[in-house]
Amino acid sequence: MTQYLLSVHSGPDDYARPLEEMMPAFEAVERFNEKARDAGIWVFAGGLKPGDTATTVDGTGSDPILVDGPYLETKEWLGGFWVFDLPDRDTAIRWAVEASAACGGKVEVRPFQDEPA
Repeated sequence: MTQYLLSVHSGPDDYARPLEEMMPAFEAVERFNEKARDAGIWVFAGGLKPGDTATTVDGTGSDPILVDGPYLETKEWLGGFWVFDLPDRDTAIRWAVEASAACGGKVEVRPFQDEPA
């Protein structure tokens, strides 16, 4: 089995929507989450605060440099994610299709690197 990251991308407008407008998506995501738990593939998941709450840390020099905001200046941010333990890419994509429908946004699928031997 391989762990896959299913990441949801969003932007500032998504965080500005009123709660009552977001509730159907929250409920759909929770139903999806329960299905993943019941299927035994669930490892971890979480929603993230807006990208402008991020801090980028560069510790590669003699003194660390901290910069407010996300690493990349883009129109979209990573809004949330799932980590699932799945047998293959095709299965991950099938789950991503359902995740996308539940959250109402695009979902990127990426496998984790294999552990070194």
